[in-house]
Amino acid sequence: MAKNLIISILAAFFVSTVSPRVVAGGPKKAKPLTDGFVLAGVDGKLTGDDGNRWFFEFDSDVGDDKGRVCAGARLELLPSAALEKIIADMEERSWVSYRLWGRATRYKGKNFIFPIYFLPISEIERPQPPAPKESQQRKAELIINEPNDALTIPEEIVAKLVTRRIVRTDQLRKGLELKVDCILADRIGLIVRQADGGLVFVLDALGRGIQQISFPLLPCWALERAHQEQSAEPDPLRFKVSGVVTRYKGRYYLLLQRAARLYSHENFGR
Repeated sequence: MAKNLIISILAAFFVSTVSPRVVAGGPKKAKPLTDGFVLAGVDGKLTGDDGNRWFFEFDSDVGDDKGRVCAGARLELLPSAALEKIIADMEERSWVSYRLWGRATRYKGKNFIFPIYFLPISEIERPQPPAPKESQQRKAELIINEPNDALTIPEEIVAKLVTRRIVRTDQLRKGLELKVDCILADRIGLIVRQADGGLVFVLDALGRGIQQISFPLLPCWALERAHQEQSAEPDPLRFKVSGVVTRYKGRYYLLLQRAARLYSHENFGR
């Protein structure tokens, strides 16, 4: 009886102290990459969906000291001149694997990729096995002067040699033929939400009778912070912004690098 009582007490103690920590901890989720993290030649596949969105699926793990993207994960590609060129290149080929350069952005805890440069890659063709006589001749050629001294290559090395990927040199020869992105530096304007929920940056004419110019904003950390400031104020705020202007399917987009709130000091109206 005493033995059963002791076992019950120990079991209750274990459940009350250990189990909550196990349940609360659970499996660790992968943290998003830092906004601005540079993707320097990562391999993966391009995939799309019915919503006209494009994704990059990573072939291997990529990460920094704060976040990580695991192999097989997909990140959405942001509209850019590079993405438009990738799509055009993919339609001419039978494969969808690419080596990608770009920048990771973060918006509301989710990562995106702003592509800048790419190269198509393909699997190397496996060589046909040699004929029996040719195989014996090759083995004889590998024999060195001393008896039983042959040059051999481990099977795992051979496997890597026959399955390695190659960069397509035709892309290097013809070049990217991309429209060059440009910089928008220290321009004043408003961040406005449209009827469809998207955010745009509208250049402020400051009372001058000129047509307003606006850019749809791409998701990033600078946009998230600026929108948080705007959401806390009832009146529209002016921001001085700098960023990258890119073109995708005939429309211009803005990827913010910096957005600093401006204070009028009552010198001009809101």
